Amino acid sequence: MKRATLFTMTALLPSLAFAWPWSRDMANQISIKPQEGPQSVRPFPQTSIPMAGTQTTPFIKTHDEAMKLKNPNQATAQSINHGRELFQIYCVPCHGVSGTGDGLVGAKLLVRPFDLTSENVQKIAPEGYIFAHITFGGALMPSYGNDMYPKERWDVVNYVRHGLVADDKKAAQEKNTVGSAK
Repeated sequence: MKRATLFTMTALLPSLAFAWPWSRDMANQISIKPQEGPQSVRPFPQTSIPMAGTQTTPFIKTHDEAMKLKNPNQATAQSINHGRELFQIYCVPCHGVSGTGDGLVGAKLLVRPFDLTSENVQKIAPEGYIFAHITFGGALMPSYGNDMYPKERWDVVNYVRHGLVADDKKAAQEKNTVGSAK
């Protein structure tokens, strides 16, 4: 009988460790409990400021809301060049250098990426729509909202609108010049 009791006590002894107070530290912390409402959240101190570089973008639920966004960045040469650099990093794999959807990754997809040189993108779609598509993604396109600051996304919009077609025309002229020189 003594051996059975000793064996049982030895087996149960580790489980008694959970009865000590340190095992409930996570349950008894100062943080907000799931059952507490938003009114229980303490307000930020009056002197607090957002972290540098963070910006809030409006929550866009529909394309109509996206159409209303206006580009805060002027389409300067610096903005277009910066947009070109970002386009080459993030967009070229699917949309290709020319923006027509002929990138290496885009060629392997069942549905070809959207042609960014089309009239729909260049003249009809507002800049806010393009910005929202870059920010939140689309059916096949991933979201780049976490990868680029809003200013950078607007620079890409400037490049798509003002630099992409110009680069295509310039490349076509160079190709014709090289072709006629042979």
